[in-house]
Amino acid sequence: MLRVIGLLLLIPLFDILVLVALSVRFLGPVATIALVVLTALVGMLLVRAEGRHTLRKIQAKLSRGEIPDDEVVDGALLIAAGAFLLTPGIVTDAIGLLLALPPTRYPVRVAVKKFVVTPYVDAKTEGFTTGRVYTGGFPQEETSYEGDEEYTMGDDEYSVDRGSGSDN
Repeated sequence: MLRVIGLLLLIPLFDILVLVALSVRFLGPVATIALVVLTALVGMLLVRAEGRHTLRKIQAKLSRGEIPDDEVVDGALLIAAGAFLLTPGIVTDAIGLLLALPPTRYPVRVAVKKFVVTPYVDAKTEGFTTGRVYTGGFPQEETSYEGDEEYTMGDDEYSVDRGSGSDN
């Protein structure tokens, strides 16, 4: 967890270094700012279109009675892509665009499912994720009773008549 936090703190620092180097050596400050704004706008349009496409895929799978697991992970990755694209900087825009494009999002989705989703589901369900734990059904209680049953609670005894429905 500390490595993830450290990585998240290093990304903005690296982004600032790239922006300064790009501004000073190659483009100049105005062109660098324009590039950052342009990549953010194009990326947000792409995320919006991909989000709509993913939502349609979720609705189609649900209407067929299937579980939209890949599409839900895609939706989460698109939210992360949008967050990266809204953060100003070349590095974060590049990460956001990579998460927004379907061919580059696929390996990330596979890794997220393998290293995040599956261990989390296994930990929460203790391995029972199939939904077929009770294959023979729940045991049925008998509905007919032959007589009264007697329960002992301390020194007092009482009887319960389950068949007649009358009070004793």
